[in-house]
Amino acid sequence: MAAGAGFTSEAVRVTERIRNEIIDGVRAPGSKLVERDLALELGVSRLPVREALQALVAEGIVTPRPRSWAIVREFTASDIADLIEVRASLEVLTFKLAAQRHTRSALAELREALDDEVRAAAAGEAREARRAGVRFHEIVTRMAGNELLLEVQASLSARMRWLLSQHDDLEGIAQEHAELYEAIASRNVGGMEPLVLAHLETSRANAAEATGHRLA
Repeated sequence: MAAGAGFTSEAVRVTERIRNEIIDGVRAPGSKLVERDLALELGVSRLPVREALQALVAEGIVTPRPRSWAIVREFTASDIADLIEVRASLEVLTFKLAAQRHTRSALAELREALDDEVRAAAAGEAREARRAGVRFHEIVTRMAGNELLLEVQASLSARMRWLLSQHDDLEGIAQEHAELYEAIASRNVGGMEPLVLAHLETSRANAAEATGHRLA
């Protein structure tokens, strides 16, 4: 039983590392993910690598190939448009609920994520700024206090983290997050929708520029 628990944590660790490297752009779209090579690189057996690749396929950021390898998913313009449509349908509701239901402790956590993002953006630390921006959105989802919404977001988490990382406008995105934070903090439910829609449009434009796709 103990060995099984240890193996599970190893597979989770490998999954998290490869996931982060894909989202951060360390492993580019179309890159091969070969079990044997990854096991050597990460200093583990092939079994946790195999489980990690299976998990990442299920999350939608890795595409399987025959036998013992896969590739980092190459998101098409249609894939990205679908993600943006789903995100748009969820985020207005999510931010409105967060403005209505947030607690003092959750707001403090959101402020910390925003401060991290602003600081990293000002320093030009792209990976840290993007990760803090993703954390900002994840905290807002929890603040909404809707279990079904959390379930839906969890099923899309890796793909949404990837989408939210497709930008180089570090300070611009941080500023929009600051405006959203102020609306949440003041419980400005009525003013939330235009802010969220403007943020979605910025994200759409940034994703189009970052990926080289024409997005309608």
